[in-house]
Order: sequence, then structure tokens, then C-alpha cells
Amino acid sequence: MNYNEWEKVVPETIKADSLWQMTAYRLALFLADLSWQDASKLVQDRRTIGLSDQLYRAVCSISANVAEGYSRGTGKDRAHFYEYALGSARESRDWYFNCSFRFAK
Repeated sequence: MNYNEWEKVVPETIKADSLWQMTAYRLALFLADLSWQDASKLVQDRRTIGLSDQLYRAVCSISANVAEGYSRGTGKDRAHFYEYALGSARESRDWYFNCSFRFAK
């Protein structure tokens, strides 16, 4: 599924929220949907069950932290959650890099 196809199936209640206007939030939600398929592949091998969980939790925390930061009242609070989202994005990238040979199969 590509981004345009995915966007068509996102519920209107999500799209109606002003948070939807943030590109980072939309891309993080899309990545979470994509990573579900990858995590599902990893969980099938007992050696990568833990990787599956860690990957999916890291990816999902990107949009969660963006959403929480967006809702904070002060710039300082907001910045902290955006930093957490960036950290989760980097962690997700690292998990994908470490596991990438498994996805090529």
C-alpha cells in the first residue's frame, strides 16, 4: 500500500483533528501501519520475536509523542515530546537497519 492509498482509508475523525495538518504526524501514522506487516513477519521466527515487539513499539511511539507534544500548552513542553518523537524515529531506523536482511526474503 502506498501513502495515497493509505490516506483514503484513514477515518475522518482522525483527519478532522488539526493535528492531521502536521506532515510528521501523518507520516508517522503511515509508518506505523507499514511496520505492522514487518513486525508480523518477524514474530513468526522465535529468534526475532523480541525484535518484532521493540520495532513496533518504537515506530508507534513516534506518532504518539508528536500527538502529545502537539497538545502541550508551552513551547518547552511541546519541544520535549517532539524530541522524544525524534528519538523514537531514530530508534526505529536503527531497528530497521539491524533487521533489514530479514525483510529482503
